[in-house]
Amino acid sequence: MGKGAILVLSGPSGAGKSTIIHQASRHIGSFYFSISTTTRPPREGELDGREYFFVSKEEFEKDIEKGYFLEYAKVHDNYYGTSLKPVNTALQEGKLVIFDIDVQGHKLVREKLDDITTSAFITPSSLEELQRRLEERSTDEEAIIKNRIENAKEEILMIKEYDFIIINDDLSKAVNEFISIANAARLKRSTEDKKDFLQKWLA
Repeated sequence: MGKGAILVLSGPSGAGKSTIIHQASRHIGSFYFSISTTTRPPREGELDGREYFFVSKEEFEKDIEKGYFLEYAKVHDNYYGTSLKPVNTALQEGKLVIFDIDVQGHKLVREKLDDITTSAFITPSSLEELQRRLEERSTDEEAIIKNRIENAKEEILMIKEYDFIIINDDLSKAVNEFISIANAARLKRSTEDKKDFLQKWLA
């Protein structure tokens, strides 16, 4: 099995990340979409391993002690976090691991797994366009939309930390760009791989 790779995606809510991943999924080979682990009980219609991995508080805390979490937080007495156990399994199986996380999460992945990580920031072309999309969805209250706009203003300042930017104003163009980036991410070689190759080449 070939070694896997990591692709981190960030961008404001309403940028179209889920739509792009869904439309590109048939063209990027075998991948694992990283989902969070939580101690909160499943809501109606949620499945373990689809929306979240649902675990007990004891199991979560045991895994914190073992250093299995890339990041975690306690919200309203429940833990939420990104477990490295399924990520490592997917990498060993040669899969592309896709993270849809915020700019802080991107920083953490870079700190721990930079060697095999590629990243892309997905955004509409302007703040006005983002606001229009969020209002059009009309699934959120005005206060939530306002909060998402403020978060987007903060997150966009971190755009220089990313390898690629996908401006999602034309969906089919954005999907094609994403496919190219996903395929390029698979070709990234770790420092260890380069050393091994060099040793063999010079032998």
